[in-house]
Amino acid sequence: MMMSVRLCVALAVLAVANGVPPKASDVGWVVLNSGVNLPVVGLGTWQVTDDRELEQALDAALEAGYRHIDTATIYRNEHLIGKVLKRWLSEGKVKREELFITTKLPVYGMRPADVPYFLNESLTKLQLDYVDMYLIHMPFAVKREAYNNGRIDANGTDLTTDHLAIWKAMVAEKEAGRAKALGVSNFNETQIERIIKNSPVPPANLQVELHLYHQQKPLIRFCRKNNIAVTAYSPIGSPGSKWLTLLSGKELPDLLNQPDVKAIAQKHNKTPAQVLLRHTVQWGVAVIPKSSNPKRIRENIDIFDFSLDGKDVATLDALDKGLDGQLFDMKHIGGSESHPEYPWTALLDKPVA
Repeated sequence: MMMSVRLCVALAVLAVANGVPPKASDVGWVVLNSGVNLPVVGLGTWQVTDDRELEQALDAALEAGYRHIDTATIYRNEHLIGKVLKRWLSEGKVKREELFITTKLPVYGMRPADVPYFLNESLTKLQLDYVDMYLIHMPFAVKREAYNNGRIDANGTDLTTDHLAIWKAMVAEKEAGRAKALGVSNFNETQIERIIKNSPVPPANLQVELHLYHQQKPLIRFCRKNNIAVTAYSPIGSPGSKWLTLLSGKELPDLLNQPDVKAIAQKHNKTPAQVLLRHTVQWGVAVIPKSSNPKRIRENIDIFDFSLDGKDVATLDALDKGLDGQLFDMKHIGGSESHPEYPWTALLDKPVA
């Protein structure tokens, strides 16, 4: 049974109420339906591929108490993460059972036979015997040959995607001990429900874009009803994704300078990012903010010594823009909008983003 993340976060608040920076044991967690503990604050590593930058970020994160590290095959940084983890483990600075490492099956590996192949590749690069969670990164697929060194051909769509066959292969990896928990990313309710109804092993986690302007409350309620934890990517609005503006002409939201957020941050003597992360965590959702700045990395996990009151929460809840607040529609990935498993059909008539 999944423990309420709100309870876990409340316990963490008490643990760091004296103002001391959080230790790994102070960070809140949620017990997944697979029985695994998922720390509610993790380090996102998307768009960080520079060796020195990522090594410094991981060192800063682990020193600050992070034990949840999120990566993916398509991020092309698993080998760098593995190098740092190996050093920390070999020096006895952390135990393997204290870590929670997530990686993902790539969009160009969406066939049952690809699952063991790509998971084994990830384990080799991460220098681990198992990952704590393995996710299907996207519900749609592109052909293997459409991927070339970080780029995906515009016409690379593979229409043969079979979620149930892929999920069965994922379950086999869990049963073999190479993944402690399984989940999906960017799936919609219908796609998740299909897996639930046809497999004895339900997804333990859904990872989706979720932030102040795109709060995903109906999806959270659906997952809560089905005992599935939710993890938010881009929880502070992905301010580093300037390429999105160049690609689509869509303006990135400046959530860190939103007036209500700044006022609440001042009230609690916290940063705007800390308020945004705290707001999401109080909704029972885990967060994986990406940063390579050691100071911001430390700040992003230092959210367990305060709580937002009812007025704060109501103010922030009211800023949800729903579908209009979504930043990533993935239409740029291999013609994904023409795929039968494209998850956001309501976006099909909107401009590419």
